[in-house]
Amino acid sequence: MTESIDVPATRRLHARDLVRMVDDARRRTLDLTRDLTGDRQFGPNLRIVNPPLWEVGHVGFFHDYFALRTLHGLPDYQQPDAERLYDSSSIHHDDRWDLPLPTMQGTLDYLESVRNAMVARLPEGEASEAESYVYQLTVLHEDMHAEAFTYTRQTLGYPPPEFTDGVTPPPVEVTGSLRGDVRVPGGAHLLGSDDSVPFRFDNEKQPHTVEVAPFVIARAPVTNAEFAAFVEDGGYRRAELWSEEGWRWCRERGQEAPLYWRRGEDGWEIRWFDRWVPLQPHHPVCFVSLHEAEAYCRWAGRRLPTEAEWEVAASRVPAADGNALVPGKRLYPWGDTPPSPSLVNMDGHRLGCVDVAAFPEGESAMGCRQMLGNVWEWTASLFKPYPGFEADLYKDYSAPWFEEGRHVLRGGAWATRSRLVHNGHRNYFTPDRNDIFAGFRTCAV
Repeated sequence: MTESIDVPATRRLHARDLVRMVDDARRRTLDLTRDLTGDRQFGPNLRIVNPPLWEVGHVGFFHDYFALRTLHGLPDYQQPDAERLYDSSSIHHDDRWDLPLPTMQGTLDYLESVRNAMVARLPEGEASEAESYVYQLTVLHEDMHAEAFTYTRQTLGYPPPEFTDGVTPPPVEVTGSLRGDVRVPGGAHLLGSDDSVPFRFDNEKQPHTVEVAPFVIARAPVTNAEFAAFVEDGGYRRAELWSEEGWRWCRERGQEAPLYWRRGEDGWEIRWFDRWVPLQPHHPVCFVSLHEAEAYCRWAGRRLPTEAEWEVAASRVPAADGNALVPGKRLYPWGDTPPSPSLVNMDGHRLGCVDVAAFPEGESAMGCRQMLGNVWEWTASLFKPYPGFEADLYKDYSAPWFEEGRHVLRGGAWATRSRLVHNGHRNYFTPDRNDIFAGFRTCAV
């Protein structure tokens, strides 16, 4: 039955590579949740998090529903009440704390049975196009929840996770700040992802040509030191710097600095998971909402880039004279080779940000650094469908959120799995969210 479902054109992968992805994603899920015992399996009922015990089961259900039921045509779930317990499309967020969930061990047994059933149904060699698409879809979905588990641990003040995959990234030097702008020539740009991208989500389609005027963009994201200057100049007390919605958000929360900042005896400190540490001046500012990013921009006489401008700065190559764009675009800022620990701060192993001037080898052709990794970057663009949008197999991935006033973020963060993102990947959150690994870079007005 694996060829009977309609999936986007997808490069066929070898079954062993799909199994490696499934097992790698699962190891990360277990690493992020194995120490969550007792009350930590549920945590407080907050709008911005899920109960971890429920979320682990939901990860298994997603594989169960799309890989085993939808793709392989199994008549039953691996756990009889899985849909009633774990279907995020039908279970209201607040109800997830009151469900008769299995124990953590029972939940993990469910995940293991789903994994084994998925592996057993793959062929010996190359997987089909449908298998290649669906197995990647469910793995990348689990990767997204791994990042959510990570910022849930930050939100709730739990200890940093310990990873068991044996990966030790190379050390990163303290490189300091990276000031200055680059001028980006304007021109026609094909916004979105075509079928040359290894895996693309429905909101990246269809690629379409847009005209982008010349613009000037910062080489690096805004740093903690730069944002601290805004705070110390009364940025959170000056209504004229904020949008009406942003000022209301700021006042209702009593916000006077970014979420996890406090003044210590020796300067600013930030809570990093369960401990307070000195604020690193040249790390990108993180845990700021779109409202805060916009207020900073008004204070600094700058603006946020649109997502089209961000993608041009990340993916295009300037002509020799710097006045035009060379045809075509790169999959990643440095080219088309996949991310590696020497190019980006991703995949979680460094357990935090690094200086914005790090990874010069990962710089874009335009001269912008760390457009992938470290922090997601807010853009000025609302999350809207591209022309010709059609929902893919996972119908609720994008379509329900287009009219919610969400904004596009680009680039991925230190906790994002590198196989998930590329220059065309679109993330999206409401402008009030300051609990995610998000910062921003600015453009000249």
